[in-house]
Amino acid sequence: MLLFETVREMGHEQVLFCHGKNPEIKAIIAIHDTTLGPAMGATRLLPYVNEEAALKDALRLSRGMTYKAACANIPAGGGKAVIIANPENKTDDLLRAYGRFVDSLNGRFITGQDVNITPGDVRTISQETKHVVGVSEKSGGPAPITSLGVFLGIKAAVESRWQSKRLDGMKVAVQGLGNVGKNLCRHLHEHDVKLFVSDVDPVKAEEIKRLFGATIVEPSEIYSLDVDIFSPCALGGILNSHTIPFLKASIIAGAANNQLENEQLHSQMLAKKGILYSPDYVINAGGLINVYNEMIGYDEEKAFKQVHNIYDTLLAIFNISQQQGITTNDAAKRLAEDRINSVKRNQTTKAIAA
Repeated sequence: MLLFETVREMGHEQVLFCHGKNPEIKAIIAIHDTTLGPAMGATRLLPYVNEEAALKDALRLSRGMTYKAACANIPAGGGKAVIIANPENKTDDLLRAYGRFVDSLNGRFITGQDVNITPGDVRTISQETKHVVGVSEKSGGPAPITSLGVFLGIKAAVESRWQSKRLDGMKVAVQGLGNVGKNLCRHLHEHDVKLFVSDVDPVKAEEIKRLFGATIVEPSEIYSLDVDIFSPCALGGILNSHTIPFLKASIIAGAANNQLENEQLHSQMLAKKGILYSPDYVINAGGLINVYNEMIGYDEEKAFKQVHNIYDTLLAIFNISQQQGITTNDAAKRLAEDRINSVKRNQTTKAIAA
């Protein structure tokens, strides 16, 4: 990876490499775009195979946050942070050291909870910086509202694909049964959907079977199921040249970030197979909507109104895709970039007038 060329091509404003020896810490904070507001993006902690993989994750996720905020009409920019570490080596000293790096950005980056970062960890980070959300979890955490957004996105995709508002009798495969996946299964079960589920943790799969009558399948089998909808709710990169040929679903709509291993190549592969793809950073925006509202003073009615807009935004993206003959991935990017460029033009006009 050519670092500066990659950062320039992806349009990042700033990438911060955080390194310390006491305690030992390696982290990357990527700020993609702050046109709409300060960069918001959660922090994940993973034992990446190498530093290049960690940087790639941070760059892609932060750009996705920019598009996510723009599509959700949230006045925030896009950022993301990754801490390179094994979860078992996580300490309060490490988290506080990371908090000091976040604080050094003076509010340009606001972070929160992602993979292997708990609400308790967020509170530890907050001892060193006020630029962190989810400290008190006034709303009960992001999972319920994120899963609601994904459920609404599934309904939008069904309406676009089959001109129907009904889900009963449909077959949906859910990959990944964490807090979001579990809540999504509940919504789908309440609408008489037939569930097929997989998770690397068999205990989680058994729980969904017990609660919602789901059929458990092996993780390797989830792609090839003859279902109407495939909902990826685990980690990213799962839609790739190996898995896409196996897909039989007509719709992909799930909560996982960066589902497409290669955005251009694999969005086109899905389109050629006639699969309607719901761009992940649009359908899973409920988490961002949740933490943004916590930051400004939580108003449940306002937050749920904003998450319901995911339905209309996806319908607009599907229409752009059909009318302009482009993939839904490109349609979503076009919508987001139009909103960002509109703000940039207004800022330029005001600056000239001043």
